[in-house]
Amino acid sequence: MALAIFLFTYVFIAGARLPFLRLDRPGGALLGAVLMVVLGVVTPAEVFNHSDDPARHAIDADTIVLLLGMMLLAAYLSQAAFFRTAGAWAVRKAHTPRLLLGAVTFISAVLSAVLVNDTVCLMLTPLVLATVEDAKLPPVPYLLAVCMGSNSGSVATFTGNPQNMLIQGASGLSYASFAAYMALPALVATAIVTGALLWIFRDDLPAKRFEPRPPPPPVDRGLLWLTLVVLLGVVAAFFAGLPMSWSALAGAALVMALSRREPREALERVDWVLLLFFASLFVVVYGVNKHGWAEEIRELFGPLMAGPPWRETLGFAGLTLVASNLFSNVPFVMLARTWVPTLQNVELGWHVLALGSTLAGNLTLVGSVANLIVFEAARGKVNMTFLGYLRVGLPVTLVSFVVGLAVLLAEHALF
Repeated sequence: MALAIFLFTYVFIAGARLPFLRLDRPGGALLGAVLMVVLGVVTPAEVFNHSDDPARHAIDADTIVLLLGMMLLAAYLSQAAFFRTAGAWAVRKAHTPRLLLGAVTFISAVLSAVLVNDTVCLMLTPLVLATVEDAKLPPVPYLLAVCMGSNSGSVATFTGNPQNMLIQGASGLSYASFAAYMALPALVATAIVTGALLWIFRDDLPAKRFEPRPPPPPVDRGLLWLTLVVLLGVVAAFFAGLPMSWSALAGAALVMALSRREPREALERVDWVLLLFFASLFVVVYGVNKHGWAEEIRELFGPLMAGPPWRETLGFAGLTLVASNLFSNVPFVMLARTWVPTLQNVELGWHVLALGSTLAGNLTLVGSVANLIVFEAARGKVNMTFLGYLRVGLPVTLVSFVVGLAVLLAEHALF
């Protein structure tokens, strides 16, 4: 029963539609979670984490709280016009279409290394669209720069994307040690994304100079400095080893208390649908794990990872890349996080899972929520097809993944 519900839910997670049900990803995940409880696979006590045994807690509350805290901090940055200011600065500094493409990619990557990449894409996409429209430039390369840059940059930290947050909760690794290993692969992957986009769209990006003059956005300097200082304090708490979830939420609450603004606007900017989606997925995957199907799935792919450590690592990396597109990266990480402790090099396994599941998001249009956010926001101005995205995503993902993995393996060999 658990496997049947999971497969039913996966139909919607994969973006497919059933003719008799008009459900999207969050709706399908919620229905799957309800079926797990109604059909007796998961108990209500397990859903609400009322059991005295932590192993029988279905929902990872720390991940939900961490995601909520980071979303609130990003919301206050948006209210203070931080994202519009960063975008306007990039436009002023980049005087050619190619420099602008590089600037968009790296700004998206850097912001996503600190904040959640989905939120960064939501904030940057309207600004990028307005900028390229004003400069009479093709929008597709710059929209790809936003989502692909955010995916590659978010590899660097636990707070970069939701799947890394899941890994943080399961691995017990510190924020500092994770970032020490993942920052360089993230930087290399971002450089590859930039170079690949410049090469693929070389005929669409003229070398001529342009002088876009975006009007300076009205900045709430008090709120901006308050939020930036608190955000730095939150990141310092991460590096100090304090609980990440409550550090982020405490920072958001402090800004809320000192901003002298009604909190409703910031709260309305939180993606509550995404939080519900995650909570529902936790219940669905918990039901699969509870009845042993996650281990059955692992044994199915066991031959790919059999042998010495190097073969195990390469097999797990390849499986992560492919399965993150078949299952979607977040559900796959929820499944695979129970497999990593059985690997011969556990720490490397966590790093490979983070790298592969995140860079896999650049492969297809539906590979990452960030991709969907960008092109949904651009609907009506850009019609991106699955094959049109794949034409760019396939070479970008393969090269960045292979090189990023090589850098990660070299770091582990040296340090």
